Amino acid sequence: QVQLVESGGGLVQAGGSLRLSCEASGRIFSINAMGWYRQAPGKQRELVALISGAGSTNYTDSIKGRFTISRDNAKNTVYLQMDSLKPEDTAVYYCNADAKQTRWGMWNHYWGQGTQVTVSS
Repeated sequence: QVQLVESGGGLVQAGGSLRLSCEASGRIFSINAMGWYRQAPGKQRELVALISGAGSTNYTDSIKGRFTISRDNAKNTVYLQMDSLKPEDTAVYYCNADAKQTRWGMWNHYWGQGTQVTVSS
């Protein structure tokens, strides 16, 4: 099994910064895309940012220029640097990874348990 564990959430004032981390562990042969999603109360989970295995990135419009996704393949870890935070960024942030456990195995999606980010005005 593959486990994803997020860290780095918390309470911050508007305009502040947080850095989220997500480490994948367990039986892992390869990880392809990794990403961050978020879900605010009463809303559907939405994509925030994606990074491919080669390092290409994709961001949702509402956070472009404020958030930066990166990864350390040696550590099986993805990061989300969040700057200029706004109250509307308040949500539970979830890490996602496409991984397979053996050379000939199937790719599967894995999710972390989520970390709360709260931005006060």
